[in-house]
Amino acid sequence: MRFMQGRYGNDRLGQVMLMLALVCVVLSLFRIPFISTLGLVILFLTYYRMFSRQISKRAAENQKYLQLEWKLRVKLQKRKQALAKSRTHRVYKCPNCSQKIRVPRNRGRIAITCRKCGTEFIRKT
Repeated sequence: MRFMQGRYGNDRLGQVMLMLALVCVVLSLFRIPFISTLGLVILFLTYYRMFSRQISKRAAENQKYLQLEWKLRVKLQKRKQALAKSRTHRVYKCPNCSQKIRVPRNRGRIAITCRKCGTEFIRKT
């Protein structure tokens, strides 16, 4: 316990790096070239971060990772919602102003009026 006093320890980035190193070690069992070396390098970097005394630098690295992870999660969540909506609605672009317009599916050929510019166009839903 005293050994870890003043050292950075484990965080979310460290956990992900450990999981990645484990995946590399498992993949190295299938004789994929350079994967075992990559796994060892990642493992070394993980332990270097854990035992580091430069707490502010390690915390900044973790914050950058968390921001990147958050952006990725938001993108995936938006894509998932768009996929769910695509089953019930269809999105068209106005030919005049390129405004996106969402209309319900399975209504046949309908006249769509753009709310932004007032252009009317016909599309099949």
